[in-house]
Amino acid sequence: MDDYRALADAMAADIAAGRLRPGQRLPPQRRFARDRRIAASTAARVYTELRRRGLVVGEVGRGTYVRAGQAPGEPALVEPGQARVDLELNFPVLPQQPDLLARSLAPLLRPGAFAEATRPAGTAGTPRARAAAAALLTRSGWAPDERRILFAGNGKQAIAAAVAALVPTGGRLGVEALTYPVVKGVAARLGVTLVPLVTDGEGLVPEAVRAARPHAVYVQPTLHNPLGSTMPGPRREELAAVLRSLDIPAVEDTIYAFLRDEPPLAAYAPERTVLVDSLSKRLAPGLTLGFAVPPAALAGRVASAVRSGTWTAQGFALEAATHWIEDGTAVAVQDAKRDDAAHRQRIVQARLAGLAVHGDPAAYHCWWELPEHWRAETFVAAAARRGIAVSPAGAFAVGAGHAPNAVRLALASPPPATLSGALDVLAALATASPDDEDALT
Repeated sequence: MDDYRALADAMAADIAAGRLRPGQRLPPQRRFARDRRIAASTAARVYTELRRRGLVVGEVGRGTYVRAGQAPGEPALVEPGQARVDLELNFPVLPQQPDLLARSLAPLLRPGAFAEATRPAGTAGTPRARAAAAALLTRSGWAPDERRILFAGNGKQAIAAAVAALVPTGGRLGVEALTYPVVKGVAARLGVTLVPLVTDGEGLVPEAVRAARPHAVYVQPTLHNPLGSTMPGPRREELAAVLRSLDIPAVEDTIYAFLRDEPPLAAYAPERTVLVDSLSKRLAPGLTLGFAVPPAALAGRVASAVRSGTWTAQGFALEAATHWIEDGTAVAVQDAKRDDAAHRQRIVQARLAGLAVHGDPAAYHCWWELPEHWRAETFVAAAARRGIAVSPAGAFAVGAGHAPNAVRLALASPPPATLSGALDVLAALATASPDDEDALT
């Protein structure tokens, strides 16, 4: 019978018109069946159809809720939100940063230099650009081989190129069970299946890689997004040993690693690791450049993937980055952002004291395990009605398994005073009941 579809259509229309609001709890299925005078089995099919359309979310024992927004076309957080306070996306731009970067680029705007800077750039850039990139990426006793450095338009493209080079169409990419959402979109476009791998407090569990045996692994060992955790040295050694024994390559995402001085996984498994990074968090989100540092055996495949994907860096971005690194501007901005991130974490600790918030003192984001009486989707909707955008755990979850009842707070975008006020609002919201109308409006 199609009766359940007609009922689902009617409820979908109510959701679209706002008569059923994001975060609103639907009646239990038995009550819904009684009120509509339909069979319990029909009510169950209605709720299943709404979940299939991405309009509601539900868990046994918690109930069914209107989703906090339309299901995204791609499983990635890539566009700035419209909320008054954006704690969903990280765009770290310091007040002094635009003037500092602009003054540094003044020599490039002279006619001769500008003409040189706007020429096409190859995948390998120039020897000068590679030397500058090697200096920027060097940390904690590890330095990349500058002969192996490749350039892409941004970090997302560097990730895509590495995955395309290492995993065949229809192949399997192992990722942490909670991962960077863009990777889900990359995998979908490349025809790659994501395999969620178990993590613990120290990061990816190496034995999970051994059990899954994917074609490659994507991993964020330093300041993991969204969890903010950092993999200790012994765990990196163990993971490197597993990768080596199984002959599995890894894509190591170090986009946030500039905030914390740790040897990368590439220092432990240099022959198995493609390190990727970018300038978007370090310097400027609007003038991006991606880096890929593959081992010698994989360099040709990664370079070919960058070219075939048309992901090659733009000449001006490459020249600007080289100039910023050579004159010390990049390091100055990076160091200032380290101080800024630490300051924002102290604000979190003060404003959300006593709540289950986990965040590395060096990170630009933190992970909040919500009180039992809140569901992540409902909390996100309630926060949005107060002008604050946050990300539910489901945005980072891989596969159909249960996403933790948690949210990620991105701390970099609002001014510190605005951040403090928003966290006060969220703290008060967390202590309220989701059934209290005052908490949802």
